[in-house]
Parts: sequence; structure tokens; C-alpha cells
Amino acid sequence: MTSCDSAAADPAADRLIYQHPLAYLIGLEGVALMKAFAGEYDASFTLARLAEVRALLDSAAPLGDGVEIAPLSAGSAYDGWAPTYDSPDNGIFAIEEPVVRPILDRLPAGVAVDAACGTGRHAAYLAKQGHRVHGFDVSAGMLAVAAQKLPEVDFHRTDVCDLPMPDSSADLMVNALALAHVEDLKPVFREAARVLRPGGHFVISDTRGHFIGSPLYPLVKWDVDGNYGYIPTWRHATSEYLQAALPAGFAVRECHEPLRPEPVVDLSTPPEPGSIDPAEPPDIWELHDWAAEAANATYRDEPCLIVWDFQLEATE
Repeated sequence: MTSCDSAAADPAADRLIYQHPLAYLIGLEGVALMKAFAGEYDASFTLARLAEVRALLDSAAPLGDGVEIAPLSAGSAYDGWAPTYDSPDNGIFAIEEPVVRPILDRLPAGVAVDAACGTGRHAAYLAKQGHRVHGFDVSAGMLAVAAQKLPEVDFHRTDVCDLPMPDSSADLMVNALALAHVEDLKPVFREAARVLRPGGHFVISDTRGHFIGSPLYPLVKWDVDGNYGYIPTWRHATSEYLQAALPAGFAVRECHEPLRPEPVVDLSTPPEPGSIDPAEPPDIWELHDWAAEAANATYRDEPCLIVWDFQLEATE
């Protein structure tokens, strides 16, 4: 994972946030109602959502009073996540890999950098394709998992804005599911332009957030000591990538925005009594069962990822 000291650059990243489960659920209903108002759903759907809002407001006691959550560094959070990061519950991989890997397959083997390599998911694939791989991450826990899987790969703990690689020394750089933790993308692209040879590719996948209407989506995780907190996380506009990439000398070769699979929530799965612990931050995936139709409508046709293939153009 990566940070580029975003928390230090943004004072708001150091503040407590307050999350109430009911606020999330009513928010889902609101987005679903806006889509209905725009003509995506009919009158019966609209009236059902209004009735569900009333029911949620009348029976919200099991959801508790909400909690305040302090920020957690990306390194600490991913150290805590490392033992379970590769579990089948992390469904984003099945959406990302079918888009990213065909791009990687078209590139010749060479020197590859997996920046924000995590547990080495893409590093392993690149090594199998014949690349000489260097992996970097800010999380010691993630790197330990990666090194155990791939002892032949060179892994180091560092930020992606300060890679221990010589100028013009790599043919390919991958940054997967990590740039959302960086507020300002420009230093990342400048570092990629420094490390890559002219003609080299910078392949990126990035998440698009969960909270429609806000560019923020604090990612709540637990550190190795069992303390919870949120990683400051940003949903970057498409223009932000271009404003960072083009001045650094990159050209766009591909861009994809895969959608979330439908449905997000199985309508046949009712909420489990007692599944919500009011003393802990709300798990939005568990909350979806409390407003399943609204959740499915909210995330319908919404991209969950953006995938880029940038190529560093030759200078005069």
C-alpha cells in the first residue's frame, strides 16, 4: 500500500470522524430515491423506499448511537489486514484482475516495479511472466507475506514517492488498489516517470469509493493490536489522473471502468439479529442487508474501479 505522507499534507486527515449506521442506510435510500426521481425506477419502488425509511427510523435501536473513529496510518492498517488480505472475501480481485492482466500480458518481459505491492499478488504474476520484479510497500506485514510467497523477488519497505530505483531503470510499473490512499497524485507520477525508461508503461488500478456524493471514503481497519481506525482515502476524479500524468510525460493507452457485479446484495438474505455491534464502526457490507433493494439500486451501474495503462513518451 502507499501513502506519500497524505495525512501529513492534509490536516483534515488527522480528525475524528463520526459514523452512524442509520446515516449510511438512509443515505442508501436517498441515492436510490434520486435515481427513481430521475426515471430509473417506478412509483412502486419509490413508495417502497419511503416506507423503508420510515421503518428504519422507527426501529433503529439495534444499530446503536454511532461511533467516533480516529485516523490510522496505511502501514498500521495494512499490517493488521495482512494475514487475511488474500482471503476469498476480498472480492475486488475478481473484478480487477480480468482487466489488468490482459494489459500486462501484452507487454514484453523486462524489469518490473510493483509499487504498493501488498502481499505480492501482481508481483507473483509478473515474475511468472518472466519479469525481474522489485516490490515496494509501506506495510511490513504485507511485505512479510509477499516475501514468504516470493523469496526470489526483491522487496523493500518504502513509499511509492521515494523508490530506491535508479533513473530510467524499469520497463513497467504497476500500482494496484492503492492510489486512493494518496491525496495528491502528482508526486506518484513524477516518481514513475523518473524510474521508467522512455516507452515504459505505468499500469494502475484504483478504487472508486463507496460513498456516492463524497470524494472521501474512510477505510476502517484494525491494526495488529486490535485497535480500529480509518485510513484517509480519496476517490480521484478521472481528470486528476490526467492532470498528474500528462505533465509528467505519460500518454494514455487504455482506460477501463469496470462496474460492480449485480446484485450487490442477495435479496433473499435478511439481516441477522445481533449482527451489528453498536460499539464498533459500522460494517457497510453487513448494513446492506438492512436495505438491500436500496443498496442494489445505489450501486447499480456505478464503476467500482478505474484501470489505466499509461506509457512514458520518449523525450526529444
